[in-house]
Amino acid sequence: MTTNIEIKKIENVKAKFPVHGWLGMALVMLFWILNWTLMGLRTHWAFFPMWLGYCLTIDAIVLWRTGTSLLARSPRKYVGLFIISAPVWWLFEVLNLRTLNWVYIGADGFSPLAYIFWTTLSFTTVIPAVFGGAELAASFDFVKRFMRGPMIRTDNGTTVSFFSAGWVMLVLMLIWPNLFFPFIWLSIYFILEPINVWSGNRSLAQWTEKGDWRPVIALWSGVLLTAFFWEMWNYFSYPKWIYHVAWGDWLHIFEMPLLGYGGYLPFALELHALYYLILGFFSGKNSDYVRVAPLESR
Repeated sequence: MTTNIEIKKIENVKAKFPVHGWLGMALVMLFWILNWTLMGLRTHWAFFPMWLGYCLTIDAIVLWRTGTSLLARSPRKYVGLFIISAPVWWLFEVLNLRTLNWVYIGADGFSPLAYIFWTTLSFTTVIPAVFGGAELAASFDFVKRFMRGPMIRTDNGTTVSFFSAGWVMLVLMLIWPNLFFPFIWLSIYFILEPINVWSGNRSLAQWTEKGDWRPVIALWSGVLLTAFFWEMWNYFSYPKWIYHVAWGDWLHIFEMPLLGYGGYLPFALELHALYYLILGFFSGKNSDYVRVAPLESR
């Protein structure tokens, strides 16, 4: 139950825009300008500060709107999101060695060690950006209205079916990558969500088994917001990524084919599953740190 003192603290926070938000916007504007105006290799060092600025800005907006945010709740855990993010995205880089759906133009300008350093540093911003966007989305009424949806239960039959389907999708993608490459954005979630359920880790199934899809809608909305900036800022960057897909390569929005944006939706769910799987190894099974659902549904 929220006390009068806690309500007063929230009101005080919401009264003014947080300082780290101004810092975030300054970082975004400075490194956005540098990244798009300088010639030669520059994105490798501009990417992290620009996206750090994005993460801080989104976090500040969430704090301003709701009185709480990822950074405000725990600076230590917020840094942890950056640390976890890099190895999580490297998993998708490894899978992409088979599908070759994206390649990095300009990567040949780096030694192997430098390439690993700069890409890993860039990858640290993926999870904080998506989860921050999801918390922002969760603060809006359009997400709060998604009270009821299909019930996906956590019984053994359902979880075993999900787990089996995930492995089938992964195998199909590895054997016939030109045909089944979209499964890179589905298989990991279908495999890991049942593991989180069986292990007692926090999972999206805790909500969907009640027909509550608000956390899913928040994650989808947050990742699409983040995807827009990923693809937009990438367009005039160097080094940059470009896409090669065997089918559906039409109606590009920036470098990404239109259908490709659909892959971001299950990707957000995969990030959620991966985060809580990793957290479960460190006694964080019941952590309520990442709040992608409105308060009353938790």
